[in-house]
Amino acid sequence: MAELQLQHLDKIYDNNVQAVYDFNLDVKDGELIVLVGPSGCGKSTTLRMVAGLEDISNGNLLLDGRDITQAPAKDRDMAMVFQNYALYGHMTIYENMAFSLTLRKENPNVIHKKVLAAAEILDLTAQLNKKPSQLSGGQRQRVAMGRAIVRNPKVFLFDEPLSNLDAKLRSSTRREILLLHKRLNATILYVTHDQTEALTLANRIVCMSMGHVQQIGTPLELYDSPNNTFVATFIGLPPMNMLKVRFEDRKAKGAGFEVPLSEEECALLAPWARKEVILGVRPEYIAEGGDLLLRVSTNENLGMNTLVHGKLGDDTRLTAKFRSWANYKNGDIVPVHFTRKLFFDPETTQAIRKEGK
Repeated sequence: MAELQLQHLDKIYDNNVQAVYDFNLDVKDGELIVLVGPSGCGKSTTLRMVAGLEDISNGNLLLDGRDITQAPAKDRDMAMVFQNYALYGHMTIYENMAFSLTLRKENPNVIHKKVLAAAEILDLTAQLNKKPSQLSGGQRQRVAMGRAIVRNPKVFLFDEPLSNLDAKLRSSTRREILLLHKRLNATILYVTHDQTEALTLANRIVCMSMGHVQQIGTPLELYDSPNNTFVATFIGLPPMNMLKVRFEDRKAKGAGFEVPLSEEECALLAPWARKEVILGVRPEYIAEGGDLLLRVSTNENLGMNTLVHGKLGDDTRLTAKFRSWANYKNGDIVPVHFTRKLFFDPETTQAIRKEGK
């Protein structure tokens, strides 16, 4: 049982710079929550407040209903995995994994069993007598996870654990974290700036910008129904196309192009008649064939998909992701249509939706 509640957390430094504003989150037992956002958005600061490595300026932190806002880090029953591994180079892998238990003066037999069990989970049994310098980056990150596992904490905290790994190792280690979560049914708070990690790992995502929470939801909710233009463009690769258009005569009219709208879309945009709105279209929501003409500038083949970059109308940039291998050249004209459209208020940047959605 490990439920975590972050209630109205603020972080204000001594120079009156505020890094986190009114952060609220209820983490359920066994849930994997990913905090995602660009560098400097406050996600790592939030994690460090939870860990007890940063003081909480305002608000409360509860673990299983117990207020631990002022509790020192060592009394919070949490284990943190850092991006730089933080292993002791002069110790063996076994000694690194056993270190926190040794400090607690636990029974050596109990320590031995816990280290061997964690090593088996992480496929490190054959590495226990080696030093960290003899291991790959991915293995060292698994050792750091093993050191957290042996403590059997109520909450695991991961601070950008994959950022020092190459792309292939990131992918494999990401799968190992997923398997670890399922095997231990652990409550995990995970921080990353990589939205691919967020989408593949999370039960729920907390998307942050400039110290503020922009949206909390499942990966599909943030991808399919972003609250605002920031979430829309941050989540998803390549990012969502944002087109300035005017709703007029049942069409979304841009500079030199017109997008036909459905009855439902016209009803949604009725309050914006003859006004400017932002039309959001993910690259994968663009298909070949239609009345819109995309003038190609570059063509990127990605195996089963092709990214085609170009312009609509006078000078509106557009990126399409086609589900096929294409060989368009600079200057080619490709007829396209939009299979799904999202709309945003240009002043507030908030999504335009039906009431109740």
